Amino acid sequence: MTNTLAARGLIKLEITRALRNRKAQFFSMIYPSLLFLIISGTAGDVPGSGLSLPAFMMVSMASFGALTAVLMGNSERIAKERENGWVRQLRLTTLPGRGYVLAKTASAAVVSLPSILVVFAVAAIFKDVRFEAWQWLALTGAIWAGSLCFAALGVAIGYLATGDAVRPITMIVYFVLSLLGGLWMPSTTFPDWLQTLADWLPTHAYAALGRAIELGDAPHAKDVILLAAYFLLFAGGAAWLYRKDTLKA
Repeated sequence: MTNTLAARGLIKLEITRALRNRKAQFFSMIYPSLLFLIISGTAGDVPGSGLSLPAFMMVSMASFGALTAVLMGNSERIAKERENGWVRQLRLTTLPGRGYVLAKTASAAVVSLPSILVVFAVAAIFKDVRFEAWQWLALTGAIWAGSLCFAALGVAIGYLATGDAVRPITMIVYFVLSLLGGLWMPSTTFPDWLQTLADWLPTHAYAALGRAIELGDAPHAKDVILLAAYFLLFAGGAAWLYRKDTLKA
């Protein structure tokens, strides 16, 4: 019971802190929307996808915006908290490792939702992207839920890296996952061997959720299972690193 109350208290605190970070919210909302307008500037369909370029890139940039919100903010903030002693204070409470990871993941999810909605609004207004109401709702839910995987990854990186190294490490992971996962360009343009690699990346499965919904289908089981497996891996790793850091103190 005490552990549950501690976790709930930290979740509320983290969500409040995330909502007050206007700079991070602005960057995660405006940057993906601008990229969407630039990349989807030409007309036509994406070969092999069954989607127009604006519809295809809308999912990519909404996913990219959510990725930006949850990964970049989480990792650097946690590394700073470790340096300034905040995490040391948490160790004095009854908070378990899974409670810490849950709190950080929940706060990141709150920030990622506006990023998704802004890209959708820009696509509908400036590129005339149209879907049924259920598809818009399903797209929002799928991309928002999928972002939890990368929120957990951000927590893991924040505990794995030092304060000086966390930003370059996060940027490398961020750009590699975005590029090879097909968020900036269709993975069908990659060489065969790179397409095979991309098929097993979490960002590729993440964007595939939304594209299936755009086509009127349910997300493919492989993509859901792959993303869930990555979430368990990242969340488990983050909780283990939290406990390991506690034992070192």
